[in-house]
Amino acid sequence: MEFLKKHYEKILLGFVLAGLVGALVFLPFYIATDKQRTNDTIDTIFNSPSVKELTNLDLTASSSVSSRLKTSYNLDLETTNRVFNPMNWQKTLEGVMIPVANRIGPQMVIVTNTTPLYLIITLDSVATNNVELGSRYVIGVEKQAEKNPAKRRKQPHYVSIGDKANDTFALVEVKGVPENPDALVVKLVDTGEMVTVSHEKPFRRVDAYSADFRYDPEKKVFRGRRIGDKLSFNGIDYTVDDVKQNELILRDQTNQKKTSLPFTP
Repeated sequence: MEFLKKHYEKILLGFVLAGLVGALVFLPFYIATDKQRTNDTIDTIFNSPSVKELTNLDLTASSSVSSRLKTSYNLDLETTNRVFNPMNWQKTLEGVMIPVANRIGPQMVIVTNTTPLYLIITLDSVATNNVELGSRYVIGVEKQAEKNPAKRRKQPHYVSIGDKANDTFALVEVKGVPENPDALVVKLVDTGEMVTVSHEKPFRRVDAYSADFRYDPEKKVFRGRRIGDKLSFNGIDYTVDDVKQNELILRDQTNQKKTSLPFTP
C-alpha cells in the first residue's frame, strides 16, 4: 500500500500510455474496416441492378416555346380590326354612303406626274467697261425649289475674281481669256462642290420635285404641289410631307399619319 501511495501517479500515467499505444495499434485495423464498409455501401448503391440509367431529357416543349418567343407576332389592328378601328362611312357628293376605307381617303389620291425642280447657274454675259474692276461676269441663278415664288425667278449676279461668296456660289477661276472666257469655275456654298459653267453649258442640279395629283371622289385636281404645301379633301387638311421622283407622301394634320403614294410614269 505504501508503494501505491508513493507511485500511484506513475502507475496511472502508465495505464494511460498503455491505452494510447493500444488505440494506435488498433487504429489501422479500424480505418481499413471502415473503408471497406464505405466501398461496400457505394458498390451497393451505384451497382445495384434496380438502378436504371437516366434517359435524355425531352426538351421538345421548351424548345418550341423558345422558338415562338424569338419570332415576333404582328397584329393587324388597322385593316382587319374593328374594335379599335371601326369602319367609317361617309356621304359622297352624290349623297351615297360608302365605306371610307375602300372609296375615300388619302389612299385614293392618284399621282399623275412629278416634275424636277432645278438649281440652274448660267454664264449670261461679260462686262469689260470698268477698267478698275476688270472683267465682271453676269451669272444667272435660278432656284426653282424656293418656297417663296418671287425667289424662283432667275436672279443675275455680277461677280469678279476675289469677290466674296454670295448665298449660292463664289467665283473661283476663269478659264481662257478673261474678256471672253471659255468657262468659269464656281464653288457652291451649300455643298462645297466645284462646278464649271460656260455660255453653252449651264450647270443644272435637281434640288426637289413637285407633284401633280388628283382626288377622284371629290373630283379635285392639284398641280405643282411642293413640300410643305397644304391642301384639303374629304373634309381633312393635309400637308405635302415629301415629293420624290416616284413617290408622293401626304401627312394628315389631325393625327400626323403619313400616306405614301407611288408614281409610275
